[in-house]
Amino acid sequence: MTDIEIAQKNVMDPIVKIAQKINISAENLELYGNYKAKISFNELKILQEKSEKNPGKLILVTAITPTAAGEGKSTVSIGLADGLNKIGKKTVVALREPSLGPCFGVKGGACGGGYAQIVPMEDINLHFTGDIHAISIANNLISALIDNHLQQGNELNIDPRTISWKRCVDLNDRALRNITIGLGGRMQGVPREDHFTIAVASEIMAIVCLSKTISDLKKRIDKIVIGQNYAKQNVTFGQLKCTGAIAALLKDVIKPNLVQTLEKNPAFVHGGPFANIAHGCNSINATLCALATGDYVVTEAGFAADLGAEKFLDIKCRTQGLKPDAVVIVATIRALKMHGGIAKNDLSLPNCEALEKGFENLKIHIENIAKFGLPAVVAVNKFITDSDEEINLLQELCKKIGTEAILSEGWGKGSEGTKALAYKVAETVEKGNADFHPLYDIELPLTEKIRTIAKEIYRAKDVEFDSVALKKLKSFEENGYKNLPICIAKTQNSISHDPKMICAPKDYIFPIKDVQLYAGAGFVVALAGDIMTMPGLPKSPAALEIDVDDDGVISGLF
Repeated sequence: MTDIEIAQKNVMDPIVKIAQKINISAENLELYGNYKAKISFNELKILQEKSEKNPGKLILVTAITPTAAGEGKSTVSIGLADGLNKIGKKTVVALREPSLGPCFGVKGGACGGGYAQIVPMEDINLHFTGDIHAISIANNLISALIDNHLQQGNELNIDPRTISWKRCVDLNDRALRNITIGLGGRMQGVPREDHFTIAVASEIMAIVCLSKTISDLKKRIDKIVIGQNYAKQNVTFGQLKCTGAIAALLKDVIKPNLVQTLEKNPAFVHGGPFANIAHGCNSINATLCALATGDYVVTEAGFAADLGAEKFLDIKCRTQGLKPDAVVIVATIRALKMHGGIAKNDLSLPNCEALEKGFENLKIHIENIAKFGLPAVVAVNKFITDSDEEINLLQELCKKIGTEAILSEGWGKGSEGTKALAYKVAETVEKGNADFHPLYDIELPLTEKIRTIAKEIYRAKDVEFDSVALKKLKSFEENGYKNLPICIAKTQNSISHDPKMICAPKDYIFPIKDVQLYAGAGFVVALAGDIMTMPGLPKSPAALEIDVDDDGVISGLF
């Protein structure tokens, strides 16, 4: 059966019953039908306070560098949470919301797969509770207010050529990357060049994910830098005095969403920034709610450890005071063989030589996690084509560098297939060996923070900054933004900036083409190589396979 067929055959519990398992009463839920709910402001405040006093153990799930063979990070995250519950550990999973871009594009959704899924998967993958739509509207209201200010006399003397705020839409649409607006005469606005990003790369998405309260949200929105005036001074959105309107649109968005796994365990699913062009983590509120209601919390960060995990640890954990207890690195034998130079069509054939060569990619990610003072367990997401010889080799290679590789079979067996992984992760957590610390000192110059990530995590020899990027970084520091963390936007398909450099590249020059200030979110985005913040659709997008019948039953959604 396909993932969606498995999900549709599952009989869900009412979400009120799921909430009871973690001591959240029905009156503290805001229901979106029978199987989805948001946490009320009153309950959210209680859970935030509880998470500070007695938080659960935090486990981050990350992965090796993605390949066309697939790794299944969300599947392992959900399967691990179910497995931990199966062995008697009260566990809650906290995940990101899927974007419609990959749902209709090429990557797919973010609800896991097989018998390790969150449900209702069609709702979660499509409109869910409307969070991303509200974020898109809030983002574009800011754009409309900026352009209206220009039209109505430009009291702040904003230089239209410097406007850095972009419009957004939650789709892959390359035609919107670079546009011209305000054409058609004096009453149609001020003509200028503009751009679109995908909604999950919007600073509003990052702000929502890093804000605990409406007051926090407003303060961050006020700080958004939208451009400069003719005196070359930064103009913030707060100067337009419309922050309340934006916050009103986001009033419900800040509340975490509660759903369930196929095995009826609680799952907080909230916020969805990509990790290749944004900071790649679910909301702080979802994580805090999970920490307050579970003895163990499983969460994930987008793409591989060089992207999502680094940003989770250097941005989210640093700024929000989180202290992870362990990291799980997801790998597949198929993907490692692909890193070893084997074509996708030949991955079902045993090839220990390619596996050993591709292991160098996994080794770098294991070493990188150790640089943050965290213990790591490797979860081998098992495929039917994996040979015993290959499995034994991978486990031996991991053992040689002080890490254990445990088979994860959640896709085919649910929690029964992840019990071994759950026992090993629980054992690792309970040893208490975590000594978390960020990778770099926050007081370093911005260029040195970027250089540290490039050298220590990406294994680059040095960083080459475009002159425009250097000029902007200097300006950021002069305007008081020196002590912000770095969010590097780069390809997910390589540890480097170049998707063609697979496996374990090293001693290359890492190029920074441009930088962007996300003053509201509280970080600086550095764009490496030819990264795009608005993806495009592939030649044969997933949209070709999706349909719905007269009874409202969706098909083809993975």
